[in-house]
Amino acid sequence: MPHVARILRAVADVTLSTRLLEAWIFDVDGVLLASPHERAWREALQGITDPDRLTTATYQAVVAGRSRLDGALAALVAMGVPNAEHAAPAYAEAKQRCLEHLIETEGVVAFPDALRLVRRLRAAGWPIAAASSSRNAESMMRAVVLDPRVTLFDAFPVSVCGRNLSHGKPDPEIFLLAAAELGVDRTRCIVVEDAPAGIAAALAGGMATLGVARVDDADGLRAAGAERVVASLDEVIIPKRATSTTHGPAA
Repeated sequence: MPHVARILRAVADVTLSTRLLEAWIFDVDGVLLASPHERAWREALQGITDPDRLTTATYQAVVAGRSRLDGALAALVAMGVPNAEHAAPAYAEAKQRCLEHLIETEGVVAFPDALRLVRRLRAAGWPIAAASSSRNAESMMRAVVLDPRVTLFDAFPVSVCGRNLSHGKPDPEIFLLAAAELGVDRTRCIVVEDAPAGIAAALAGGMATLGVARVDDADGLRAAGAERVVASLDEVIIPKRATSTTHGPAA
């Protein structure tokens, strides 16, 4: 019911506004960019199984936000593909080839609401970081113009995209690294994510969470524990920024 939804949004806004927040950490694919990752994962299934079996719901639930190999294995297991563990490495490499081809031939598009939020945060002086397991994230961000002489990549003082990490989401390693490089305590960071695995990773790191339901998947993000879920980042009311007396490595 509409009035119930308004009440829930108001409660979530209060929750975020009363947390002491100092920095924002953004996932890239699905939050900042409408990149062709999902399509690449689907097209790479040719010769393995019917590509249409990888639905958007399955992609969001088990693939989005995970590292390439973890995502490949999770997708194959979810679809019941035999010998999934054996097939996963080849599937992951096929997906990467598809992705690089799609980026080269069709490019990537940024979500306008994401660009508006990044501009608002920069204008207000908030520290921001980009955090994605994708090795293509930084090159895609460089291709997007945010403002004259400023690319989307330039807008982020910290980027931990495509790093060689020991653990992928839902482990919080990538977000803890972002917080450390921002010089902000992890508990004072808010993570913007579009995938349940990313929300789980942020919560495991003790961070505030904002889910972006771009494919009508708000229920899945809430089930993962997102404190606030929006359909558009234009809905976000930026809370008052907290300030620390000291900055250092994230706890």
